[in-house]
Amino acid sequence: MATQEEAISQEVLRDILDVEWEMFHAVQGVDGPAPCQDDRKTFEIMRNSQLRAWNQEVAESYLEDLQRARSEGRNLMTEKYARMMEYTSPCEYRQIDGRLPELERGVVPLVERLSGLSVRWMEELAAKYPYVGAQGRPIRSLGDSASTPSFETYNRGELATYSLKTLQLLEEHYLKLESEGKNAAQLILEATLQRYGYASLDQAEAAQKARVEKARAARDA
Repeated sequence: MATQEEAISQEVLRDILDVEWEMFHAVQGVDGPAPCQDDRKTFEIMRNSQLRAWNQEVAESYLEDLQRARSEGRNLMTEKYARMMEYTSPCEYRQIDGRLPELERGVVPLVERLSGLSVRWMEELAAKYPYVGAQGRPIRSLGDSASTPSFETYNRGELATYSLKTLQLLEEHYLKLESEGKNAAQLILEATLQRYGYASLDQAEAAQKARVEKARAARDA
């Protein structure tokens, strides 16, 4: 049986990562470049893991989005972080809102449906693996802060940079995964943990639980 990674050709995967890295490396923050913008290895682990939950059709459409944006002089990573500010820094967002590209008609409801499904998947995953889950961002936007956006806000910001075509294909793919009893958030996390040397989510959960209990025992001693 083909793995999620094999579902996307290596050529398309590499092309996506190359353009994404180019854009990510060029993002200009208020305080200048962040240290993570020089860490391509970690960037590729995280982005590669996300792509493993997609299929070839979604990936090809997203690559077209990236290439079109680049030809237009747009940076989708900059736009992603800017759209996240609607929830993390609403006052500042109102100052830049008018400079962001207008979303295609039909994008907003698709973003909301995909965001809702992704949040539900994340909550199911966190309930099943609480120790690993506690290491990530807050899941819902109620936990937003300017320094640490929630998964929901981060996900919304990214989805809003996709074209209508890519969003439609992604929704179709995600609904198929759900009908097969699969959770895209779990597929992404499993792929990430494999790259950090864990054989499974269960192994990572046990290791994190042991670390927490050891730290708690040292604190209480």
